[in-house]
Amino acid sequence: MTSFAPLLQSFFTDRLMTQRQASPNTIASYRDTFKLLLGHVQEQTGKTPSAMAISDLDAGTITGFLTLLETVRGNSVRTRNARLAAIHSLFAYAALRHPEQAAVIQRVLAIPTARIQRNIVSWLDHNEADALLAACNQGTRTGRRDHALFSLAIQTGLRVGELIGLNIADIHTGTGPHVHCLGKGRKERRTPLLPAVLEILGSWIAERGGTAEDPLFTTTTGRRLSRDAIEQRLRVAVATAAASRPSLNGKRVTAHTMRHTAAMRLLQSGVDTTVIALWLGHEQVSTTNIYIHADMTLKENAIAKVAPSAVAALGRYQPTDAVIAFLEAL
Repeated sequence: MTSFAPLLQSFFTDRLMTQRQASPNTIASYRDTFKLLLGHVQEQTGKTPSAMAISDLDAGTITGFLTLLETVRGNSVRTRNARLAAIHSLFAYAALRHPEQAAVIQRVLAIPTARIQRNIVSWLDHNEADALLAACNQGTRTGRRDHALFSLAIQTGLRVGELIGLNIADIHTGTGPHVHCLGKGRKERRTPLLPAVLEILGSWIAERGGTAEDPLFTTTTGRRLSRDAIEQRLRVAVATAAASRPSLNGKRVTAHTMRHTAAMRLLQSGVDTTVIALWLGHEQVSTTNIYIHADMTLKENAIAKVAPSAVAALGRYQPTDAVIAFLEAL
């Protein structure tokens, strides 16, 4: 066995779990990264993971792996960069433990992240959001669950992972009704609930039954909903809503679109971006600025406040006969 296998094991058990106390989602993401990477290296070199050395994972190999992710697996630039971040974290951990491999490690750490195109965010206007909620068939238990889920997502802007992780006890209906969630980076957050959404959730919880520690949103078999299940149910609702709201045709609507919708509603209501950042659980206020760039209403209001120029239009310039004669004489 080479030094790489103990290094990788120590990285997970010592660095991630003990020192950083990384979340299960982070550990799972890093695990998947190295499963893919080791599989790629084995295909290229024929070596099993237990026989690999740090030198087998040089900059050229890592770059080839990143190219594979984008060209063959069809991963996005964000996913590619997330995989690279996991690799960088491992090699930074290895730098102090294997100085004899300093040259290889330095070159891997120098691999840059790819630039990401910043697209304008997509969200649902009031009519589109109402059509989406109306598309949930409330004559069925699944439709009532979807209606409660989408209503909560649009009002609070919770991430899909936060929605999935909610338990019945996280909905507080007493004084100052709110939803409690464990957000990104394991940060706790409490978001107020509007009376209409609170009523919808109350009806769903009464129908859902169960104990306070049971999942709030479940499948028909009682298991916690998955990301794929939520996205699939959302696609069904959007397809139905598009019949009455044609603007939804061709619009890519995901669970994150409902989060954007919540943010845009706050912004268009005049809420300051620092408050929106707290509401959404953003680490930095600058992250919230994407909504300012996306909102044409703010830009239209700004240009409406600009006074038109008082200078009268001069029309098209007409040279005098003397100017024309001078130019012809040149």
